[in-house]
Amino acid sequence: MASLKAFRCTQSLCRQLCNRTFATSARRLAEEVRIVEVGPRDGLQNEKNTVPLKTKLELIQRLATTGVRDIEAGSFVAPKWVPQMANSAEVLNHILGHSPPASNPIAYNFLVPNLKGLENFIKASGEARNANGENAPITSPKGPDEQRTPPPSPKAEEQEVPASNTSTQDPNEMPSINSGVDSPFGQRTSSPLSTEVSLFAAATEAFSRANTNCSIAESLERCKPIVALAKYHNIRVRGYVSVALGCPYEGPDVSPSKVAELTASLLEMGADEVSVADTTGMGTAPRTQELLKALSAAGIANKDLALHFHDTYGQALVNAVVGLEHGVRTFDSAVGGLGGCPYSKGATGNVATEDLVYCLHSLGATTGVDVEKMAEIGAWITKELGRANDSRAGKALLAKMSL
Repeated sequence: MASLKAFRCTQSLCRQLCNRTFATSARRLAEEVRIVEVGPRDGLQNEKNTVPLKTKLELIQRLATTGVRDIEAGSFVAPKWVPQMANSAEVLNHILGHSPPASNPIAYNFLVPNLKGLENFIKASGEARNANGENAPITSPKGPDEQRTPPPSPKAEEQEVPASNTSTQDPNEMPSINSGVDSPFGQRTSSPLSTEVSLFAAATEAFSRANTNCSIAESLERCKPIVALAKYHNIRVRGYVSVALGCPYEGPDVSPSKVAELTASLLEMGADEVSVADTTGMGTAPRTQELLKALSAAGIANKDLALHFHDTYGQALVNAVVGLEHGVRTFDSAVGGLGGCPYSKGATGNVATEDLVYCLHSLGATTGVDVEKMAEIGAWITKELGRANDSRAGKALLAKMSL
């Protein structure tokens, strides 16, 4: 009798599991998901051969037609550290002077590794606007009538430091210089485009010293005046926490509480959003879940988070679904799976935008992104760069479209 009772219980449990699939659960939770396309910056910065400015601009222009609302476009960093980003001021100038045709507002993000980088970004923005007849200065959040003293520029911040080559990450929604309207992710510009900046910190001491030549504590101190000056100019700020799920120097066991502490610190100093990045691609579903629980326990809201995964071990989509079920609604990705990290031996590129969007759509999420257009762009840019197209969904879609 006991054996029969156990058998019936097992049958009942099986029926319950069959009636409640993982995909169905995720579909109910999915809703609208925001994709941050990081290909033009994070995806291109590690290319060995020089990427022509024309190619960068065409990539951005093509991406603008896909329905994506956030594009990481460049980095204001010393060319000796990241040669591929040497012409980011020209990219910004072109975007502001010749807004790429798009069916929706787009926020263009530029990485600023130090205070000097932000000052160069502000200068380039002003010059581009003046050249286009937009003579009004960038105003502070409190308006032009209130006299304010700009935040100080510590001498330490004037020193050049290497730019982060992590995949970062980057917004909830996006104004900066422009006014905005409400959206599910926060404030979003009502203008054709807006610009914003991002900065970074690392979750391990070894990676921080290798990547920025300073400790974690020192990197946070460097971030403070960057955020303060950006907020003075009403510029939206995105933070990145790299090596959150594995470090090339300290291994896979990165402290989730340390990641949560860094994320909270960036938000407290004024960052509008923080992208938590699995730079090495070491993350697994259980460890991603553990990290997300630590972030929640620290009081960090999902609306203030983005997740950034690399696909080194083929776990990026699994980890993204874990994040989706946890309630995160912003994810970074790169068309064609572009990217990598020079400080992490063997790390492959970012999760491909085509793969991520296809996965999200299959779970019932809406992204606003045309996955077929994205697949075509992935094939084009990887051919231009002479590298393999790492998007499996993109290649399958292209094969189907060619029939």
